[in-house]
Amino acid sequence: MFEIESLEEAAVAAALVTGPRHRLVQHNRSFRELFASWRPGQEAGVALTGPGLRPLLRALDLAGADRSAPLVDVPLTTPDGPSGPRLWVVSCLPVISRHGASVLLLAVRVPDGPAVDAAVRPHVPADHGTDLARYEALLSAVPQVVWRMTPEGEVSALVGRLGETGGGLWHPGRSGLPWMDAVHPKDRDGFAEKWAATARGDALLDPVVPDLADAFVVFQLRRPDRARSGTEALYATRARTALATGVPPLPPITDDFALGALAREVIGSRRTRLLAFPPGEPPKELVSGPSADWMVRARATSLAIVPVVIDDRTVALASASSCLGNPPPGDAELGLLEEVLVSVRDPLRRTLELQSIRDTALVLQRSFLITPPRVEGAELAAVYQPASTTAEIGGDWYDAIVLPDGAVALSIGDVVGHDLRAATEMTKVSSMLRAFAYAGGPAGPAHTLSRLDEVTQGVSDVALVTALHAVLRPAGGNRWDVTLSNAGHPPPLLIPASGRPRCLYGPEAPDPPLCVAAGVERHDWHHELAPGDTLLFYTDGLVERPGADISDGVRQLAERAAGLRGPGRPLSGLVAALLPPPGEATDDIAVIAFRADDVPRPP
Repeated sequence: MFEIESLEEAAVAAALVTGPRHRLVQHNRSFRELFASWRPGQEAGVALTGPGLRPLLRALDLAGADRSAPLVDVPLTTPDGPSGPRLWVVSCLPVISRHGASVLLLAVRVPDGPAVDAAVRPHVPADHGTDLARYEALLSAVPQVVWRMTPEGEVSALVGRLGETGGGLWHPGRSGLPWMDAVHPKDRDGFAEKWAATARGDALLDPVVPDLADAFVVFQLRRPDRARSGTEALYATRARTALATGVPPLPPITDDFALGALAREVIGSRRTRLLAFPPGEPPKELVSGPSADWMVRARATSLAIVPVVIDDRTVALASASSCLGNPPPGDAELGLLEEVLVSVRDPLRRTLELQSIRDTALVLQRSFLITPPRVEGAELAAVYQPASTTAEIGGDWYDAIVLPDGAVALSIGDVVGHDLRAATEMTKVSSMLRAFAYAGGPAGPAHTLSRLDEVTQGVSDVALVTALHAVLRPAGGNRWDVTLSNAGHPPPLLIPASGRPRCLYGPEAPDPPLCVAAGVERHDWHHELAPGDTLLFYTDGLVERPGADISDGVRQLAERAAGLRGPGRPLSGLVAALLPPPGEATDDIAVIAFRADDVPRPP
């Protein structure tokens, strides 16, 4: 898709217009000098007045409607040029930009050309190759090649002939160097940050703040299917935020944040609404309480709400405010804001689809993560924390049940994969393990995992499952005999009442994961928990970090546990303290812990 920013310093005057009325959305320095009266947001019919410019309007109509590429000769006068108009040739090229179907204007002055009456000269290329060649010729004054680059760094030429223009610039596929090597070393950090923001979609905010508004917030509706209800409260979360310098921060959004009357009206009508009011005096009956309080502090003078409609549903609202006493936006600014939001419909649709899949998987997964049972002589605690940096979900689970003979069965596992299928397979595996454990009788955890492995390979096509299963039996005096079997899972962590925390390993290497081969022999091993000892089971999201060995993560977990252990700390508090801060988890995390009472109880 074409963007004008790459032509900012070009000798060719370039601009991008969009829509049936050819609204100006982007232009470079040369175009601003040539068409000084045409401001961003203005339609061509408003800016291009006079009989000499009417052929240019007709050329724009041809390019926009027929997607042809007409040329027009236009007499124009530059501010610093000689007296009298000079002849300019303007090409109107249909292109695709982030604003949708657009028209690219390229104006080049004819050397020593006389001032003549303007006329449209239709240009009908024989094929796309001829059109591209003509397009490149018009940009021959541009000392660079224009590339199109995906967020992953895949590059294709958009303008220019690689090897013939661009001098010694980086050449994709020929230089053998990463594309970032073409950026000056002093600029790489800033460029990488801007590129990452563009790939995430944060670049949506750049054209809005502070050029169009002082505050811009995108609210995502939690239940778009209820948006047409006239009585039910509508709740939303903030998806994107940008504030101009000096504007006070927005208040936090709580789970009970409900939209105000104005937002509900916009959802129902699907039309943009603009409220203008004296500085710091918003109509409180039309907006939510937190929003009204913030607009008072920000000395806001306006509130514009634009609906984002996808597949006949209002799924989000964009809110723009003028603050600090600045005047409200005009029609041109509101039109540009709507143009910006149109460009993000497809990415937002994909985001909402992924979010829907993730929400479904989370509900399914959490339905199987039961509250640990109460156990006489011990304390149990468990937690599940989904990854916060991805739209994926894994197959992590934990479980704890009291067996018929009074023993406690603990298990934790991870089905390979990060999607709804992994969560579905997790429900099958965890349910079967619970049933086998409850009906297993005196057989140990290794026998239970062997049965689970055999049945899972027979009724499921899951690729890999890691699991840790243990049976704990009271041994008197608040001691517990523990029998464990490990199928390729991270080792359990023992946090003793006294002494250093350490991982528990059997006499042999851990058995392979489930579903890797038929008839794998599995083994038990034993340990005794003393009063006050804690046994911690966890999934690899707690200890695995990109670029680091998992053994380092296990060692660091033991060190954190040593620092957090203390008299009087509840087990649930210890488990919560071992988790990474919200927003930093790169993978799903499941944890379940068992602590033997440290005060012996009478029989």
